[in-house]
Amino acid sequence: MFEKSPKTYTDLLGKTNRIVEATTITGDINSPADFRLDGHLIGNFKSKGKIVIGPAGSVKGDIICKSADIEGKFEGKIQVAEILNIKSKASIHGEVLCGKLSVEPGAEFSATCVMKTNLKQTSHDGQSKPEETN
Repeated sequence: MFEKSPKTYTDLLGKTNRIVEATTITGDINSPADFRLDGHLIGNFKSKGKIVIGPAGSVKGDIICKSADIEGKFEGKIQVAEILNIKSKASIHGEVLCGKLSVEPGAEFSATCVMKTNLKQTSHDGQSKPEETN
């Protein structure tokens, strides 16, 4: 009578992917869900959700996402439709396009920055397309 179907592991996590410390991925990642990176990515990342780069994490490549929190290292071009939060231990080098930007004191921010309210996402072939809303 009161039986509930058990939730899957990914439902319990809120559909967040995770790459743990000491893991290195070379290549591109496309994810419809949120993503936490505590390891290293050498390549591009694209998501309709949020990316969190933990204090031990790093990305060398391009990122396109809805929102981002960066505590680790990033080198490349990052395009964030909504808000980019850069924590005090973060190191950012490259190009930043975002809707809103928050930088904590102590962060290393050596990048060109363009802030736009209606940011269009650009595909890797250079064509721009309107941002999808959920």
